[in-house]
This record gives sequence, C-alpha cells and structure tokens, in this order.
Amino acid sequence: MSAIRLLVLGAVRQHGRAHGYQVRNDLEYWGAHEWSNAKPGSIYHALKQMAKQGLLHAHDIAPSTAGGPPRTEYEITEAGTAEYFKLLRDSLSQYDRKVDELSAAIGFIVDLPREEAVALLKERVRGLEEWRESVTEYYTPADGPEQLGHIGEIMNMWVNAADTGADWTRGLIERIEGGAYVFAGEGEPFVGVLAEGEENPYATGEPEPADEEEAAASGD
Repeated sequence: MSAIRLLVLGAVRQHGRAHGYQVRNDLEYWGAHEWSNAKPGSIYHALKQMAKQGLLHAHDIAPSTAGGPPRTEYEITEAGTAEYFKLLRDSLSQYDRKVDELSAAIGFIVDLPREEAVALLKERVRGLEEWRESVTEYYTPADGPEQLGHIGEIMNMWVNAADTGADWTRGLIERIEGGAYVFAGEGEPFVGVLAEGEENPYATGEPEPADEEEAAASGD
C-alpha cells in the first residue's frame, strides 16, 4: 500500500469536497512531502486514479484561479470511505508497515473510536514482539552482533527496531487510554485541514498548476 492513497482519501474526506490544490496544500501543511511520496504530481495522479476506481467522485466546477480548464473537485464515495478505513486499520495494526504508512495512519487515528484505536495498536505490539522472537531464534542480543560476524549487525538492527517500535507504540497506547485527544463519537474532532484561501506556512512555494492533467502526468 502506498501512503499517498491513505493521505489523499483522508484529506478529501476531511474537507467533504476538495480540489487537487487544496489536498496538496493540506499534505504540505502536515509535512507529508518530507516523510512520504506526497509530491504534487503524485497527489494529482492519485486523485485521478482513485476517481477512475470509484473511490472518489470527480465534479467539474469553475476554472482554476491559475486559468486553464475547469477545476475538478473530488468527493469521497462509499467505496472510498470503506477503502480509507481499511487502509487506516491495516496501517495501524500491522507491524511491518513502512514508516510513511504508519505516519499517515497516526495522522488519522482519531477517525476511529478510542477503544478500536487501542486494540489496533496492541495488535501492532503483538506483531513486533512475535517478529523479535523469530529473530532471536537465530541471534542472542546479549551476546552482541559479533557472534554472527558483520551479518549480526542486521539481526541487531532488527531487534532494536522491534524494541523501539514496541516501546513507542506502548507509549501511544498509554496516552490514548489516559484520555489524550478527541476520538470518533467523543465530541468535536480536531480538523487539520486548511480553509479555502488560508495561508499555508509550510508551502513549498510551487504555484498551483493551470492544468491538473499535466500535473498528474508528472506523478509516479
């Protein structure tokens, strides 16, 4: 799974309806262009592809402020919502997800009920513990990586990654169980999207494309 799908679906869902430049602006606001493949071309490409797949509904409206053909606004469909929550749950619970996928999921974790978020994170911890145990069948951390030559450094890296990931996840679970943040069904949620025309202090400075077809063509 590419993190870009979860990020784009989540951004459109938070807006209700959003055009490509709004989605791009939000992802830059979240810093996603620094820790994922959320580059302009990838964002426009993802929007168009998911519209073709029925996950988003495309509305042609007034011409873009940069000129060119009518701007397209996207709205998440029922199938898109189902896909969004599947990606979110998988990325939170599966221990071997890439960092960008986990980061995207943490950004939307409050869209779930608190109890479900905790259960998914506990599943992630179990996966990390099982992974660590499988590594230590061949490698004893207390004896140091030298026991296997330089290849032992790979095992040592895996064990440390498992320990660090599990410790961080347990800390997040503790904060959530302690009442941190507002989760689904608990009240007014935190919405981290920019309003139309609101200045983005983290923008890359690249102008809005005049033609989304051309922008999408530059995607991956």
